[in-house]
Amino acid sequence: MSEPVVHKPTDPQILPHHIKKNLADRSYEKRKSAALEVERIVKECSSEEKKDPKRIHQIISILVDEYAYSTQANSRKGGLIGLAATAIALMDDISGYLRLLLPPVLKCFEDQQSRVRYYACEALYNITKVARGSVLVFFNEIFDGLCKLFMDIDMDVKNGAQLLDRLTKDVVAETENFEVEKFIPLLRERIRSKDPFIRQLIVGWITVLDSVPDINILMYLPEFLGGLFDMLSDVNKDIRQQAYSALQEFLHEIKDNVKLSLGPMIGILVEQCEMKDQFTRLTALCWMYEFIELGKIKLLPYLANMLGVVLLCISDEEEEIRLKANMTNKRLLKLVESTQEKFAIKALLNKITLHLVNKYVPTRLASLQWVSMMLAKKPDTMFKHLPKLFPRLLDTLSDPDDKVVRLDLKVLARICINKEHFNVVLNNLINRFKCDRKLLETRGSLIVRQLSVLLDGESIYRAFASILLKEVDLEFASLMVQTLNLILLTSSELFELRGLLKNSLVSEKSRDLFIQIYHAWSHNAVATFSLCLLAQVYELASALVKHMAESEVTVGFLMQVDKLVQLIESPIFIQLRLQLLDPNQYPFLLKSLYGLLMLLPQSSAYACLKNRLDSVSTLSILNANSGCNEFKSRKRNQGIGAKIDVQGILKQFRAMQLKHSERRKQIFKQHSLRRHRKEFKEEKKA
Repeated sequence: MSEPVVHKPTDPQILPHHIKKNLADRSYEKRKSAALEVERIVKECSSEEKKDPKRIHQIISILVDEYAYSTQANSRKGGLIGLAATAIALMDDISGYLRLLLPPVLKCFEDQQSRVRYYACEALYNITKVARGSVLVFFNEIFDGLCKLFMDIDMDVKNGAQLLDRLTKDVVAETENFEVEKFIPLLRERIRSKDPFIRQLIVGWITVLDSVPDINILMYLPEFLGGLFDMLSDVNKDIRQQAYSALQEFLHEIKDNVKLSLGPMIGILVEQCEMKDQFTRLTALCWMYEFIELGKIKLLPYLANMLGVVLLCISDEEEEIRLKANMTNKRLLKLVESTQEKFAIKALLNKITLHLVNKYVPTRLASLQWVSMMLAKKPDTMFKHLPKLFPRLLDTLSDPDDKVVRLDLKVLARICINKEHFNVVLNNLINRFKCDRKLLETRGSLIVRQLSVLLDGESIYRAFASILLKEVDLEFASLMVQTLNLILLTSSELFELRGLLKNSLVSEKSRDLFIQIYHAWSHNAVATFSLCLLAQVYELASALVKHMAESEVTVGFLMQVDKLVQLIESPIFIQLRLQLLDPNQYPFLLKSLYGLLMLLPQSSAYACLKNRLDSVSTLSILNANSGCNEFKSRKRNQGIGAKIDVQGILKQFRAMQLKHSERRKQIFKQHSLRRHRKEFKEEKKA
């Protein structure tokens, strides 16, 4: 603050020598007596009879230059007392002298001597008491001084500052033209202070300014809202409570002020939702929850940032925060779902995609809910962003939580509703299974079953069959067929598909389905055989047994046959077991099962199947065998069933199995060559 330029008067009559001497005395009583003399002189000079403004200026100049700015502490004390006395004497005329009186007093707030600072505080109190509203021209300077005094280490100074603070608040409250816009920059700067005393001072002032009807501080709320939220994490309980009370009052006023723009405050709330302090996060979420209801579509430009922090808070360790975050998320979801306005989908998807890999399950689930809703609301727009989103959705299939996987499958099913993307999704799924065998092993059954429920088991299996028929990795194709076949035979979700296949000999649709699946199932002999049993195409099953006997029997093959025997004893094949009671009607069924029995070594599976077949009447078996030719058609095979080209599809099966045999020979040859090279190198070294 610049010091006023005032010429030093030399006339001793302006201020008598004894007064000047006593103002600098060590004794407080003498300084006080001298100040009273100054007050008397100034009163005379300001009276109507002896109006002498020039001498008043000269007296103030002496008090400032020779005392308030003196290097002697006692002189500074005397000067401050003298300035206060001058203010008291001036009364209604003080406004014209404030630019001379206030600067030296405010400068003394920084004095090294605590008593000088105290006298400066007292002097300003007296000046303010006289000047009232006129002093507010210097409000920023006074407030800056109060901040210094509130941090003072001397208790007398602090107590004096509190008295000055209360008086200044009263003055502001009674003033009709307080220029709050000039104060806001200083408030914005000071509110970031960590000092507890300054924080108490600032919260008190915000509360007072908000309570004054003629001061609209609400419109400047974005300028200091962040600072108020910061105080919620203060170690001082009183500060936290005062800040929270102020925030609650502002929120109440915002609800009543429909014209207030909420957008500038959203960024502050987003930032506060990421703070470490739980109380701060909860309060910010409460504000955001209310803002969504108040602002509605006006907040759509801020949607992505809001959703980002809400998804984080959904997995907060504090239950109350989780509950409020879930409520806020639902309100946001409802807002977007119901709106017809445009919003930045790309920015929103960036946030959602980021949280799909969040380490917390609730956040991942909520992110998938948003993707699902967006696909339902704006499918065409969402499909444009699939190249970035789709890999993340496929990665989520490996999620350790079943709920996340199921919801992810619902999202993928939504994508599959579009015919163009149906095969794309399933092709990518097959490729993912090929690259991640663990996913196939641990999640394969769940994924196929859920997709069959969400879409349609028949369309899913038809699509898988078409894809696997073209698969060049024969080992994977065989494994995938084995997995799909086991799901088909055991999953309750595929009950309708099994029922459809059982009609392969009486329904054209079922026959087409059987043949399409059969071609792909040819990658795996046991799966093909079990498919024939399920479809009740026993004549083909009988022929397959003969082929399996001619092929290489591996441990894996025997394990699959063992599993099939167990499945034959399951409720899925109850109709097959009942058909064993009518060997004349189903001669190829008996031949198929007996052929399977002959393939098995002596084991528990062999004993189980043998016991089942032994329960059939010997006489009936003989009768059945006497009338059985390898490809003799029965009455049931007439009509549509007769259209199944058994020889043709058996030939296709043999061709596919020949490919697998050639692949195994090639692998064996490669291993042999490697072993031969290794032995040759070892001999060479020796």
